[in-house]
Amino acid sequence: MGEQHQVKFPQEVIDEYATLGVDLPALFSAGHLGTRMGVQIVEASADRVVGTMPVEGNTQPYGLLHGGASAVLAETLGSVGSMLHGGSSKIAVGVDLNCTHHRGVRSGLVTGVATPVHQGRSTATYEIVISDEDGRRVCTARLTCLLRDVRPGDGEHIRTAG
Repeated sequence: MGEQHQVKFPQEVIDEYATLGVDLPALFSAGHLGTRMGVQIVEASADRVVGTMPVEGNTQPYGLLHGGASAVLAETLGSVGSMLHGGSSKIAVGVDLNCTHHRGVRSGLVTGVATPVHQGRSTATYEIVISDEDGRRVCTARLTCLLRDVRPGDGEHIRTAG
């Protein structure tokens, strides 16, 4: 769960953030909550974000994947896409998340794929489809993020390169 991996970013995004001295893997990660839950982002661009999460450790009392865990995966992936769409001058802040749970999962790994529904100047909306290892849809979510201008001090909690 604590292993490090390299997220695949488009070269223009790597270049943009490198000029700011920002560590992209730290900025576009699952954060502390996602790390505790084993969320791994494996691909990231404004047009598609893919991540995985283990079912083990993220279940409710009946042994099924917790709906809140699916929500964490969905919001993480949609937020990363929104941040990439907004670029380095914007901060993405989730304002609406809804999830429909289709089937239970007791083990294995689930994979979420976030794709844009709307990419505007002030908001971005992503649909996130979470599937089990057999490709069966477990959850469908939609996340809308507000894209606001970066303010002084916004980056103080983000580790920088170097």
